[in-house]
Amino acid sequence: MTRKRVLTGITTSGTPHLGNYVGAIRPAVAASRSGECDSFFFLADYHALIKCQDPALVKQSTLEIAAAWLALGLDPELVTFYRQSDIPEIPELTWLLTCMTAKGLVNRAHAYKSAVQVNEDNNEDPDFGITMGLYSYPILMAADILMFNAHSIPVGRDQIQHIEMARDIAQRFNHHYGEHFVLPSAQVDDGSAVLQGLDGRKMSKSYGNIIPLFSTEKQLKKHINKIKTNLLAPGEPKDPDTSAVFQIWQAFATEEQTAAMRQAFQDGIAWGEAKKQLFDLVNGQLAEPRERYFQLMAQPGEVEKVLQRGAEKARVHSTQLIGKLRRAVGLSALD
Repeated sequence: MTRKRVLTGITTSGTPHLGNYVGAIRPAVAASRSGECDSFFFLADYHALIKCQDPALVKQSTLEIAAAWLALGLDPELVTFYRQSDIPEIPELTWLLTCMTAKGLVNRAHAYKSAVQVNEDNNEDPDFGITMGLYSYPILMAADILMFNAHSIPVGRDQIQHIEMARDIAQRFNHHYGEHFVLPSAQVDDGSAVLQGLDGRKMSKSYGNIIPLFSTEKQLKKHINKIKTNLLAPGEPKDPDTSAVFQIWQAFATEEQTAAMRQAFQDGIAWGEAKKQLFDLVNGQLAEPRERYFQLMAQPGEVEKVLQRGAEKARVHSTQLIGKLRRAVGLSALD
């Protein structure tokens, strides 16, 4: 029986923060080790070009993200871990899908509509500054998914539309050229943790409120000490359910540790003490992967070898499928 194939795209835009780790990386790595699915993980460096035209930054981000996932336990022997740009069949498939994708479908993409709205609000031409990369992003994402006929795509709710568009594109291609693509489904985990950042809002690079995952011990302590708290003094009961300190604690603690900290809040633990205990907890769990991360960052050639082996594994699938698709659309040798 064929195992369900799960595909995860990893945007190459800087190193992960604590929110990325508990909300996406940790559960994805755990699922990949369960043996229940055939896991594909790719570094989405083609997608990075949509927003970043700094070659050095694109390259550095690719190294940082690859090193981070490997340091956090992603086993390249158990999964297919590859860089998107190492699979030449993906841009070829993107063009085949582009030729079957209705412009009206892409017009409805959230990112494009949002960019148009910003332009209109600023009394600009609706398409001012909008590249074809941004506009065609959903088709490239569809190619990422359909290239490996993934069944399930773990995404946040804001990405569900892209999976639905990939289904629509696949259905249209299948209807015209025969059954070549599995119709993918979005896998949304509403139970995954969403961490608050330093200011109490959702932890996000765009808010500038993140706690980097691979800070030094000194930097990690400094960031944790910056977490916004109220003015309640030691001895005064504190509400754990409105506290970023407690929420981050809960994401790393056992049930017993969480219950103990909840009681400590009710007993009036001092904010300084709560933050000290939070640092000890988080640092204890990240010390080993942090060391591994810095080792990998110092050996980019080793990371490159891992990605090249992953590309070889991935291309076993992609070359076979693109050959079938080329014949299906009429791009084949003349007999």
